[in-house]
Amino acid sequence: MKRFHITTPDNAIRPALINKINNLTKPKGSLGTLEELALQIGLIQQTLTPALQHPQNIIFAADHGIVEEGVSLSPKEITWQQISNFLHGGAGVNFLCRQHGFTLKIVDAGVDYDLPYEKGIIDMKVRRSSRNYLHEAAMTEEEMELCLERGAEVVRCCHAEGSNVLSFGEMGIGNTSSSSMWMTCFTGIPLELCVGAGSGLDNAGIRHKYEVLKQSLDNYKGDYSPRDIIRYFGGLEMVMAVGSMLQAAELKMIILVDGFIMTNCILAAGKLYPEVLDYAIFSHCGDETGHKLVLEAMHAKPLLSLGLRLGEGTGAICAYPIIDSAVRMINEMDNFAHASITKYF
Repeated sequence: MKRFHITTPDNAIRPALINKINNLTKPKGSLGTLEELALQIGLIQQTLTPALQHPQNIIFAADHGIVEEGVSLSPKEITWQQISNFLHGGAGVNFLCRQHGFTLKIVDAGVDYDLPYEKGIIDMKVRRSSRNYLHEAAMTEEEMELCLERGAEVVRCCHAEGSNVLSFGEMGIGNTSSSSMWMTCFTGIPLELCVGAGSGLDNAGIRHKYEVLKQSLDNYKGDYSPRDIIRYFGGLEMVMAVGSMLQAAELKMIILVDGFIMTNCILAAGKLYPEVLDYAIFSHCGDETGHKLVLEAMHAKPLLSLGLRLGEGTGAICAYPIIDSAVRMINEMDNFAHASITKYF
């Protein structure tokens, strides 16, 4: 069983961080969320002068067996076709990575296709698609362990390359279904409120999706432990993202959480290791049904609300300039004493 060693950031430095932030040349609290972010990042990095280094966006890709039940408007071949688009630089995530200086890594966790690894895709394939959890577990214990370990390995490589901040994205037709299953199991929110349109289902399609997922939940005979829920209903790319997030927290890296699917991944990661949430910054509240509800259940405060529901890490990268501003604030603003300004609050 893969083990992680994740510790809550040491709070001994908290008073010094708060003192530094409060003595910048501004009324106390006047930079709002930027101050909260600077405090969180300073705690993560255990320094009064935090830094963001070599940001990377990791996309995990895999197919889902539940797609056989017609729960998605898009056919599963969209998974590998969109990966091809990533490689050619034409996807939404590509322009955002270029705009904000992110390196993009594409990881095959379980795509049901022979991908061109020679073009730079990282081959971490565990199997070709998860199984159909209407009838059986999406993956075996061994396959889940492989996903966790291989996700962790990708993050270790990023860390060795000098990264201390990562965003995570996904590509996998059917993964909003798996996310809805994790959400209802881990939060207790009724399944009907967790199920949305995904890539564009109409009302009849959403109802069919709900009925398939409800039957899948009724058929489940597991022990309802976090590990078993993750294994039974998860996507290979989602479990790999969970392993990545846990490894990032162990290495004291900043985790930028994207949309509905990645929010459910950090939710699942937190059920295994609650301390991982100390390292997470929630980038946005998206337009997928259930995203707002799961954020509220986690008491998470997203930075943006732009109606996004693309995934791929796009929302996390959009939010990055705000995080950069928080770090610049604590490092570049002068303080009252040095600037010879009387405190005016």
